[in-house]
Amino acid sequence: MINNILDLLNRRNKALSIYDIKDELKIDNAEELQELMEDLYILESEYKIYHTNKDKYMLMNNSHLRIGKLITNKKGFGFVDLKDEDDVYVAFKNLNGAINGDRVIVEITSPKGLKKEGRILKIVERNVNTLVGTIDFKSNYPKVILDDDKINFGVRLTKDSIKDLVDGHKVVIKLLNQVNNYTYLGEVVKIIGHINDPGIDILSICAKHEINDVFPDEVIKQVEKIPNLVSANELEGREDLRDKEIFTIDGDDTKDIDDAISLKKLSNGNYELGVHIADVSYYVKENSPLDKEAYERGTSVYLADRVIPMLPHKLSNGICSLNPNVDRLTMSCIMEIDSKGDIVNYQILESVIKSKIQMTYKNVNSILEDNVVPEGYEQYVDSLKLMEELSSILRKNKLQRGYIDFELDESKINVDSNGEVTSITLRNRGTGEKMIEDFMIAANETVASHIYHMDYPFIYRVHGEPSEEKINSFLKFVSILGYQVNGSLNKITPKALQRLLDQLKDKKEFEILSSQLLRSMQKAIYDDDNIGHFGLASKCYTHFTSPIRRYPDQTVHRLLRKYLFSKDLSKETFKYWSNKLPLIAEHSSLKERASIECEREVDDMKKAEYMEKHIGEKYQGIISSVVSFGMFIQLPNLIEGLVKVEDLKDDYYYYDEATFSFRGKKNKKGYRLGDTVTVIVKSASKEKHTVDFEIEV
Repeated sequence: MINNILDLLNRRNKALSIYDIKDELKIDNAEELQELMEDLYILESEYKIYHTNKDKYMLMNNSHLRIGKLITNKKGFGFVDLKDEDDVYVAFKNLNGAINGDRVIVEITSPKGLKKEGRILKIVERNVNTLVGTIDFKSNYPKVILDDDKINFGVRLTKDSIKDLVDGHKVVIKLLNQVNNYTYLGEVVKIIGHINDPGIDILSICAKHEINDVFPDEVIKQVEKIPNLVSANELEGREDLRDKEIFTIDGDDTKDIDDAISLKKLSNGNYELGVHIADVSYYVKENSPLDKEAYERGTSVYLADRVIPMLPHKLSNGICSLNPNVDRLTMSCIMEIDSKGDIVNYQILESVIKSKIQMTYKNVNSILEDNVVPEGYEQYVDSLKLMEELSSILRKNKLQRGYIDFELDESKINVDSNGEVTSITLRNRGTGEKMIEDFMIAANETVASHIYHMDYPFIYRVHGEPSEEKINSFLKFVSILGYQVNGSLNKITPKALQRLLDQLKDKKEFEILSSQLLRSMQKAIYDDDNIGHFGLASKCYTHFTSPIRRYPDQTVHRLLRKYLFSKDLSKETFKYWSNKLPLIAEHSSLKERASIECEREVDDMKKAEYMEKHIGEKYQGIISSVVSFGMFIQLPNLIEGLVKVEDLKDDYYYYDEATFSFRGKKNKKGYRLGDTVTVIVKSASKEKHTVDFEIEV
């Protein structure tokens, strides 16, 4: 009967009552009616049909009902991720109690325009298992004040949970069961610390995203057995590169150094580029406690004043880190590159290196951009200039094939020893940073292509092409701002989007436009199926170059050792990895997403904390977003704050959605996306991660 019900609802394409369905299916006895009711319940529980408030049934995949994951925004609204379709925008008033991560049924109320809009009808699955909050003992029984103020239910703690608590404790709470519509029963599973403890603010956000800052005892015990130095017997079978000019280039405060580089000009005029990567998988044995913990973490998390590493410091900063003047085990990808930037030959091998110097981007940029040579760098100037020459060739090669450089700025939060923000500046992306990026991309493509053409099970970094609908929405967005885009986008290719961005580079809103185009793209993920990397215009790509801080890179190294060095090409091995790699890819993608969300939330919190000290001060910024309740203003250092529409005092302003602007009713004055304005800091809240501005009139 189930198929008959689905066929009927599909054919009629509207909501039907159980009586309508009974009559249409010609059900005329109690036994068949009972079967109908049971099948309707099964279809409803499987979310193939939807049971409306008016006691009618409709297909879930009809024109306006969808199931997806809700992703909320600090600005109050959210988007329902539908995977194969455009996201659905949901205003705060239409969230209907749903919170970030919930699986929901969304009704699409406005399918046209720049974005689909909808409202949440039902929470299919509550994604939150644990919450973070502060204990308040002001009443007779401890109250939990949840960190996430968008959550519309309270938590009642079990009696066993409260015995060790004091006022101001930051805690992680596990939800047990729902008491009523507005209350859950929960138990404290971890005391993070006290609200007044230094750094507890960041640890609370980490706990919210289930990022653990402490390693289990069994991992610590395993790490204790790992040596601090490379022994002579570990060099057997490895290419000895210790006498070569190899060095590292990283940020000033980098402690976990994954990659080193070398370069020389060959007699035929080609370049020999060596990318030497820490051989982490040599020390982290598969299925050991250390490996299982690294898998669980998925990635290192880089926060304002700390790093929560994927591997304990003895490895990440010690034996695996490519520190200068010590022997280190590596995997090397050595590439011969011609004058056009094409890789004409290569080898991938186990090696041992001894880095000559730990360079910094700041000092390298001083040489390459300002021609000022810092002390200790004198003998490496020629090598660095040769590297800049090759980098330029590689970058030109990438651009010719369609590599998209969104050129988005990032902010750098500078803190003191107590974690207090001292300044917020733009992160420099100079010649040195771009050079290392070019070299790492070359190595990643080379390794990926090598295994791909062998047709062995592997893990890739993939980036699908954007949907035509999203690109057309972006083009409409550009036209609303008054800009004409030349050329056709009938076929969406990396080259076409690159040309589009090039046409917008001289516009004052370029940063906003570039960011908007990036949001129109799919997110890069890990997958065992190679579909290419759209943003890099690469047919075959992986992550090989950061095994200290990314689990997929460690997996790539493990596969290289298995296939290339141990020559294990058995059917059993292929079957084992064919089954395991999809799980690693999916889990790694999820952990990467969690770490990005955690990093962004910490940045927002620290920016708000910084602005708490600057109430009343004036700044110039650009209108980065216009929504019905106000405008978001972005300062040059990327701090963003809200100007609420009710704080526009000089007139009554109405929101014009068609032009992303506010218009004054009397003075006809307008504010639109991309306008430069002077603002005054009205308020800021570290707890809510918000900054409020007022326009200087």
